[in-house]
Amino acid sequence: MPEANGALATTPLLGGQRESEQHGHGRPHFDENAPKYISYPKYLGEVTWKTLASNYVNVLLIVVPFGIIAGALKWNPTAVFVLNFVAIIPLAALLSFATEELSAKLGQTLGGLMNATFGNAVELIVSIVALREGEIRIVQSSMLGSILSNILLVLGCCFLAGGIRQQERSFNETVASTMSSLMAVASASLIIPATLYASLRKSAEETDKNILLLSHGTAIILLILYLLYLYFQLYSHHDLFDVENQGGDDEEENGKVLSPIAAGVALVLVTLLVAVCAEYLVDSIDSIVETAHISKTFIGLVLLPIVGNAAEHVTAVIVAYKGKMDLAIGVAIGSSLQIALFVTPFLVILGWIMHQPMTLHFQSFETVVFFLSVLVVNYLIQDGKSNYLEGAMCLGTYTIIALAFYVYPDDANGDLGINFFQNWLSSA
Repeated sequence: MPEANGALATTPLLGGQRESEQHGHGRPHFDENAPKYISYPKYLGEVTWKTLASNYVNVLLIVVPFGIIAGALKWNPTAVFVLNFVAIIPLAALLSFATEELSAKLGQTLGGLMNATFGNAVELIVSIVALREGEIRIVQSSMLGSILSNILLVLGCCFLAGGIRQQERSFNETVASTMSSLMAVASASLIIPATLYASLRKSAEETDKNILLLSHGTAIILLILYLLYLYFQLYSHHDLFDVENQGGDDEEENGKVLSPIAAGVALVLVTLLVAVCAEYLVDSIDSIVETAHISKTFIGLVLLPIVGNAAEHVTAVIVAYKGKMDLAIGVAIGSSLQIALFVTPFLVILGWIMHQPMTLHFQSFETVVFFLSVLVVNYLIQDGKSNYLEGAMCLGTYTIIALAFYVYPDDANGDLGINFFQNWLSSA
């Protein structure tokens, strides 16, 4: 997360102390004139402090060891779930910070690939752990929840925050339209398996085999589309997306704390901690479902995405409040595209490799909700303008969906829902 200091001139990492650094700001300074046993610990301490001070939620890092200890000693499942749930929040913030620091030094192309890889690392790690445990419902609902939380919750907060200081905000209509069109393609990739499942009249085993084959083929196509989207954004039509990088002084602040090696080490360490906390979190979900009477769908669709995207959500809202709507929409919808076109297909392929029946056949109710959410967002952004009322619409829609999934059981029969959806499409 960028700090709130002014833009500073770039200088080498070692030596060349700047005036701003003499006042405690800017990149940590390594004193080459001091003895090594003094300069190295001092530099390491300064880097650590600036990293921890990059986000207020990092105060919750104190919960991380308690979460790991609770899971290792097999404490009460509720305590294990809550502690690791809270622990992942600051770890997600640190992961986001280290990714920004590293991507700022790699240039636009590699930086974009880094953000695509690590931008949704928390959701990816949690989903891989759940996939290994055979928790397909958790994986599917987590993916769908991440998409819905970004296009409704985050985008709604951005529109609301931007509308507080100005009556109406404008953004790049072409970029927003391209992103929303890709989201429509992603929603189609979920609707087709669901409608095929409802249409097939073969045995359950034969139907599941056909759905699995369709999901594997669709996942490969979606990954190809995502690669084309990266090429479109970073090369062939990069001028359309340049406005999203107009971050002013804030953008120049990125990459001034951690060196590439330090950022890489931080990414590895934080990723390992997230993996450990995710392991204990997933292991405790079954007990939480039994004791708290909360469905796995609600946990995966509402609770986990809020944790995984906490730092990203705050960033988007802050830049929207400052009037940088293109950057805010790029964070909100761009993150949804990563989940829909990259993370979800990747998990389908990974399930194929791990012999887990991970498919794109979501429950029909979830599929209809996803389609309607994309439809609502497309209507709201098609004019290239936003206001606080549109933000309230997004937030209201997300709240209704969250309430619906709170009462939605994991064993619900989806055939009636998808049949209704098919009739509605045919009459539309």
